[in-house]
Amino acid sequence: MASSRLDHLIQFYHLLDNLEERLSGARKLRDCTGAMDWPKRGIYFFRQADEQRSNTLTSSPSSGSRSRVIRVGTHAVSQNSRSTLWGRLSNHRGPASTGGGNHRGSVFRKLVGEALMQRDKHICPTWNAGKTATKTIRKAEQPIERAVSAVLGEMELLWLAIDDPPSRHSLRGVIERNSIALLSNYEKPPLDPPSPQWLGHFSLKSKVRQSGLWNQRHVEEKYDPSFLDALEELIGRL
Repeated sequence: MASSRLDHLIQFYHLLDNLEERLSGARKLRDCTGAMDWPKRGIYFFRQADEQRSNTLTSSPSSGSRSRVIRVGTHAVSQNSRSTLWGRLSNHRGPASTGGGNHRGSVFRKLVGEALMQRDKHICPTWNAGKTATKTIRKAEQPIERAVSAVLGEMELLWLAIDDPPSRHSLRGVIERNSIALLSNYEKPPLDPPSPQWLGHFSLKSKVRQSGLWNQRHVEEKYDPSFLDALEELIGRL
C-alpha cells in the first residue's frame, strides 16, 4: 500500500526528533548568537511551543517534541550567493542590543509584523513601503519591530548543515521546498492544523493562513517523498 501524506509527515517529525537529539536540543531564537558553532550553510526549521500537533503524535508524549513546524527556510540558493546560515537567522532575530530588527531584510519578520498589526489594530503605513527606508522611518517602525522580535525570539529552532554550492538546484533548496510542500495544508485536507490562537490567522497573505505556515513559496506545490531519504541520510551523518 502506498504511503499517505500522514505517513510521510509522521516520518518527517521522527527525523526531526533524531535531529534534535543529535543537536543536543533545540534553541530559542532569542538565545542564539553569532559566537555559536553554526555551519556555513544549511536549512532551518522553526517550531512554536504553543502550536501542538494533533494528527502525527503516534508515540508517548515524552518521545520527541509535540510542537509543529511553522516555518522552514534556507539561504544561498542563487548562484554566487555569499549568505550564511547564521546571517539569515540573525536577520530574523534582529540585533539583541536593541530588541528590534529590520523587516526589510527578513520576509519572516515582515509577515509576522503584518499579522501583529492586523490582530492588535496597529497602523504602520511604511511597513510595506520599499526595500530601503530612512533612519527616521526605521525609528518610527521600531515598536512593531520589537514586537516581532519578541514573537520570533520565543520560537524553537532546529538546523541542519548542508554545505553544497549556492544554486537553485542545491540540496538545501530541494529539502526546503519539499518540507514546505509536505507540511502545507494549502488546498488540502488539514493535518496538524494551526490552533485557533495562531497568529498566522491574522496574516494578510492567504497562503500563510491556508497553509498554516509562515511560508508563502512552495506551499501550493506537490512534494516528492524521496526527499525524506535524503534528509535521513544527512541527519545520520551528524
